[in-house]
Amino acid sequence: MLQPKRVKFRKFHKGRRKGAAHSGDTVAFGDYGLQALESVWLTARQIEAARRAITHHIRRGGKVWIRVFPDRSVTKKPAETRMGSGKGAPDHWVAVVKRGRIMFEMGGVDEALAKEAMRLASNKLPVPTRFVIRKASLFGTAKSKELATVES
Repeated sequence: MLQPKRVKFRKFHKGRRKGAAHSGDTVAFGDYGLQALESVWLTARQIEAARRAITHHIRRGGKVWIRVFPDRSVTKKPAETRMGSGKGAPDHWVAVVKRGRIMFEMGGVDEALAKEAMRLASNKLPVPTRFVIRKASLFGTAKSKELATVES
């Protein structure tokens, strides 16, 4: 599973999950993307489960980009422990995903296969998602940064 090799601080503040993503909200690498419609903490296990669902469905065809990385530790105190005595030990890693963030991208496959693979991946995630397509521009084969949304 994904986790950082080293971090500056072991324990993080909880923070707030409000607001929309300003970076990472367009399809940049592939032709199709999976976009989060709400803010959420994605655990490393959930990211890995979605990645496995995508790669299993496309069967060694195309390329998959994971656009989120779990770089924030979540602490947990042991069960049946009294209150107080400090913050718990780091338990698992999460990626902070804001509304509008593209979490996974895919290229080199046809649209129907990509849509089904992203649907399978979205079933593994705790957030409502939508399938987005990068539109080809009017000038030849160059890709533009505009998104075509396909509601499912």
